[in-house]
Amino acid sequence: MSILQNEKYKGDSLQQKNFTVDFLSKKVKRNEGEVQQFYVENSHPAIISPEVFSLVQVEIKRRRAKGKHHTGLHALSGKIVCGECGGFFSPKTWHSNSKYKRTVWQCNDKYKTKGKCSCQTPHLYETDIHEIFTQAFNQVYENKTQLIADYKDIIQTLTDTTATDHESDTLREECRMVAEMIQKCVDENARIAQNQTEYHKRYTALHDRYDAAKTRLDMISQEAQEWASKRETILRFLADLEQHSGVLLEFDEQLWYATVESITVHSEKDARVTFKDGSIIQA
Repeated sequence: MSILQNEKYKGDSLQQKNFTVDFLSKKVKRNEGEVQQFYVENSHPAIISPEVFSLVQVEIKRRRAKGKHHTGLHALSGKIVCGECGGFFSPKTWHSNSKYKRTVWQCNDKYKTKGKCSCQTPHLYETDIHEIFTQAFNQVYENKTQLIADYKDIIQTLTDTTATDHESDTLREECRMVAEMIQKCVDENARIAQNQTEYHKRYTALHDRYDAAKTRLDMISQEAQEWASKRETILRFLADLEQHSGVLLEFDEQLWYATVESITVHSEKDARVTFKDGSIIQA
């Protein structure tokens, strides 16, 4: 996780993540706001693109929000969702010790307590899921020309970050300036005898001002990251759609990974495929 969230891989550097508390004991502490940090963009050659880094951060956030264990042992793992309880489908083996042995995909939360059914979503065979994807993808493919045209304006909107970039620069300067004022305030209190009530009042006001600017900056940065991730996801989805020629006749695992976010199963006749561009197709 420290690797996946390390900004150095995209060519940036956050300085003073840690600081030395005591130079005699060499004790080092993680910086939690005690010391000013500096974020330097393009400080060195990047290993991965900023777009890929943003995709990873958004994916980490998405998985944490689900609050469930994610596994990638199977192409369908973590992709099939119960329309009733929101649980994931996983493979279950029936009649494992007989000639009737077969594997089905079923909601993990279907039987929360022995003998008590909590949701009525059906089990599916792997071939059923493959067929659902094939039908949904072909519906999208039939309208790909119009879909690509419709996304031009959306991509342009996601690309134009002029306003947020300006606000980010303003907030960074505000954080830098207030941090210097806080340091000056602390230094003066150490050198000159002052009314401590007045000192704490001034220090708290500056600290609150810094926190407000930092909170807003973090919010904008997160939004920009999500926009960049959305733009990159759409561009990759459209590229995969354009490269594919002809309708899909059978399950394509590479295309599945590239285009599908999830399949939500509501009933035997109602399964909805959510593609990575955000579109939902009922198959």
